[in-house]
Amino acid sequence: MAGPLFRLDTEVLSHVGMVRQLNEDRAYADPVNGVWVVADGMGGHSAGDFASETVLRHLQAGAFDAGSAVDLEAAFRAAIFDANAEIHAAALQRGQTIGTTVVGLLAFGKVYRCYWSGDSRAYLLRGDMLAKLTRDHSEVQDLIDRGLLSEEEAKTYPRRNAITHAIGIADAAYLDYADGDVQAGDVFLLCSDGLTTHLDDLEIGQIMTGRPARDICQELVDTALQRGGSDNVTVNVVRFLDAGTEAGWA
Repeated sequence: MAGPLFRLDTEVLSHVGMVRQLNEDRAYADPVNGVWVVADGMGGHSAGDFASETVLRHLQAGAFDAGSAVDLEAAFRAAIFDANAEIHAAALQRGQTIGTTVVGLLAFGKVYRCYWSGDSRAYLLRGDMLAKLTRDHSEVQDLIDRGLLSEEEAKTYPRRNAITHAIGIADAAYLDYADGDVQAGDVFLLCSDGLTTHLDDLEIGQIMTGRPARDICQELVDTALQRGGSDNVTVNVVRFLDAGTEAGWA
């Protein structure tokens, strides 16, 4: 668990935005067991929120009282794969595409693992350096990686919202992951693309620096809303303070 080794400062904030009528984002925070998640539903009215809510429901039912990092990872993956099966079955029954992005942070002892599917992101602020832990599963990111589109061109690319992976859109869930060690003072941010549409990484890092989690969440969301709030915006922040003894994934 994260708790015994660190003093945690964690906060979640979600807003429907200035354009949408329905908030299809969901967030989950379980600091006792070291699990934080943001899910951004897709599929239209009554579908996107169903997808993200299904992920939340399976996480809430998950067996996260883990004795090791491996156990925690297994419980998280089981919850996401069960949610994927339920969402995909509903999509087939309705005859439409339904899915949700997922980005999750797992922390056990002094290690973390970040999982994601879609274009919701995870960031780590360590000292004055902000690192993006995730790589967007999106059409536009694929084009950037292949050298066919510049970062500037990507901002106005017509299909910039098209994602290539999400939970529920296929019979098997696709998850990427990245991991590393947690250090005292680390600040993690999980967010939906309603934030990153309006703020660049430099601005995000500046807002995350030297503030408690509640203030970080409030300023991030307020800034996105001030710039148009074109989508639902959700942020999930955790600060790790006061490091203790070692623990690991094995």
